[in-house]
Amino acid sequence: MQWFSLNALRQAGFGLICAAVATPAIAQQEIKIGIGFGVAFLPTYVLDEMKLVEKHAKAAGLDVKTTYHRFSGSGPMQDAILSGAVDMGPYGISALLIAWEKARNTPQQTFAISGVTTVPMVLLTNKPNVKKLADFTPNDRISMPSLVSPQAFLLQMQSIKEFGEGQQDRLKPQIVSLPHPDSVNALISGSTEVTGYFAPPPFIQVALKNPKVSRVMSSDEIIGGKASFLIMGATKKWIEANPKMPDVIVKAIEEAAAFIKTEPKKAAELYLQREPSKFVDLAAVEAILKEYKDEFGSAVHGVQVNADFMAKLGQLKNPPKSWKEIVTPSIVNTPSS
Repeated sequence: MQWFSLNALRQAGFGLICAAVATPAIAQQEIKIGIGFGVAFLPTYVLDEMKLVEKHAKAAGLDVKTTYHRFSGSGPMQDAILSGAVDMGPYGISALLIAWEKARNTPQQTFAISGVTTVPMVLLTNKPNVKKLADFTPNDRISMPSLVSPQAFLLQMQSIKEFGEGQQDRLKPQIVSLPHPDSVNALISGSTEVTGYFAPPPFIQVALKNPKVSRVMSSDEIIGGKASFLIMGATKKWIEANPKMPDVIVKAIEEAAAFIKTEPKKAAELYLQREPSKFVDLAAVEAILKEYKDEFGSAVHGVQVNADFMAKLGQLKNPPKSWKEIVTPSIVNTPSS
């Protein structure tokens, strides 16, 4: 009898072990993040390399794995976010505002969950006589990633300043949509077609190494202060399904920004691993990161300036009264404006 009891216990224990083995573990969640090209996207490379989203998600009681999906332009990335092909991705301010208003009060409405960078953009030219927009001729072409890129809206702002009210689209027919590497190559080759290029770093520095390329103006000059170049956005549907993730992303971006600021050489090495370049070396990228050391982080800037401008042009019918309307609570306590 005693033997039977012990045997029964052994069998019961074995059954419990089998049951434990057979019980499926909680599935790891994949977080899909869209990315592009350039130093502005360096924080996302740091997120990937250091597994910072995973780190802060774990601290929040979540088990996630991030994957990063590269797009050559902002338009395709935004389409991917709306379709659910990726969960989040960086927007320019104007594109984010349009996405926020277009799907207002629907699951597809887009909100900012974290800033990424405020690195400036610079309009460049290979024509020595071009000092302002008015110096471009009708035969000139200005390249940028897409017609909905931040550069396109900057061009509109400056067009009104130089050509007058109602002239925001005066140069729109002269915009050509090209990936940044192609734009740089066209500009420094002395192309007679692409004679202007609205560039972010490091493409600014790459192009300016050519003595025939010169600076026309910067985004800071056009806007009149600091403005976000990239803001991480996601749909209301995804945010509501993943309520802890915006705070996770903010903390991850902040850690990535701190790494870029305190370890510019290592960050430069990482950048060149992800974007090998025949134009810039390690020292050049490190110098760029030191120059822009305070331009990475989760705060957003320049939202209201852009919203008011777009409302003036009729591009927004119901603009936000405050930048806080287009962000998740995770950003509210950051030093945003």
